[in-house]
Amino acid sequence: MASLTDTTRAAPATREGAVLGVAAGAAFLALLDATVANLAVADVRGDFGATVGGATWIITIYAVTFAAFLAPAGRLADVVGRRPLFVGGVVAFTVMSLAAAAAPTLALLLVARGLQGAAAAVMIPASLAVVLADTSPEHRARAIGAWSAAGALAAAAGPAIGGVLVDAFGWRSLFLVHVPVAVAVLAGARFVGVGERTRSRLPDLLGTALIGVGIGAAALAISQASDWSLADGRTAALLGLAAAALVWALIRSTTHAVPAIQTALWESRSLGWANLASTAYGASLFPWLLLGVLFLVNGWGYSPLEAGLAMTPAAVLAAVVALRAGPLVQRHGPRPVIVAGALVLAAAGAVCTTTLPSEPAFLTWWLPVGVLIGIGTGAITTGTSAAAALSVAPQHFAAATGLNQTGRQIGGALGVAGLAALLDGRLGAGTGPYAEVYLMCTAATVLVAVFASRIVLKETP
Repeated sequence: MASLTDTTRAAPATREGAVLGVAAGAAFLALLDATVANLAVADVRGDFGATVGGATWIITIYAVTFAAFLAPAGRLADVVGRRPLFVGGVVAFTVMSLAAAAAPTLALLLVARGLQGAAAAVMIPASLAVVLADTSPEHRARAIGAWSAAGALAAAAGPAIGGVLVDAFGWRSLFLVHVPVAVAVLAGARFVGVGERTRSRLPDLLGTALIGVGIGAAALAISQASDWSLADGRTAALLGLAAAALVWALIRSTTHAVPAIQTALWESRSLGWANLASTAYGASLFPWLLLGVLFLVNGWGYSPLEAGLAMTPAAVLAAVVALRAGPLVQRHGPRPVIVAGALVLAAAGAVCTTTLPSEPAFLTWWLPVGVLIGIGTGAITTGTSAAAALSVAPQHFAAATGLNQTGRQIGGALGVAGLAALLDGRLGAGTGPYAEVYLMCTAATVLVAVFASRIVLKETP
């Protein structure tokens, strides 16, 4: 067996490819679990007697903790080194996946999913950071495209694999499917450089907790909107708590030596606009993916297997487009790629909002709309990741990636909460409620184009 020293002396091109493969595997691992979990919502409702709002928290709680820990996790590598952090994240993610599969109650399932999201938050910025740190500048945009394509491929594999597993083994098997991927990623982690340790202090833990509390409180208030009126004291209390926690976290981040949110990076206007675009994208993408499964099962009467397979063509196309978007970003910059993708996705949303058929029409309606969805999501996924990473100097890749992914997860948590509010108790009420969610997603997608139009990279680090 080659030693670590022998491995690190491998030819640069070979090592770049190996590191990219390992990092892409980690992105696939985290995002496969997120998309597979969409298939669990219906059965979790039945097994635990939960409402739509309660069951969708298996997705929301993952997004909340993911968002809370992404920003500080981007700099934890400075304390423990890139490889130890990366490996630790993969191991913790896998352990929490096993715990989710064995959870006897909804409460314990949500705890496991929350901890799983925190572990994914450690993996994701570390994975892209190691790619960019070990990739030559002229190849970085292409590497980001390949890394983004792995996440899009997870979305492609998730529905189909999830449908098969739910149909054959039940929802618990969904949290076991990625264990082989985790083993492969851990085996390849020896190619990842340890990285320099430039700090001895951990990022602000209180600030991190405040971010999680703020996002979680806002998501809970939105998801319960169908049961609580705006005048309800609980709604006001949660929204007030959310605002206070997030403001406190931001204030601490401006003065703390190792802040939970590296606000100094916001001096880059391109990064700020990229983060806003990513937040709006999350608010569109997360509920869109879940809505597709819910509509196919409850609106068209598809089985989980049929719903998973029906979601697959758009996701496969998204993976292909994400991979091809890297060279386009290299030549033209991320702005036109994101804006074009957002406009295509918004067009798909407009079609869904206005023409959603009540009877199954896979070949004549769902598949053509899926082509637009695949093109749009593939372009936006690569473009926003590239815009964030290429807006900062190499030493800030991990932190910038963490901030950008934080925005996407915050938007996703709030978007899924909005979906729960609009659909709770209305799953069988015709196409109207689903069209309302598609309208919400379309509005968020238009904001992606607006924010992305302001991105101007002065130079590529």
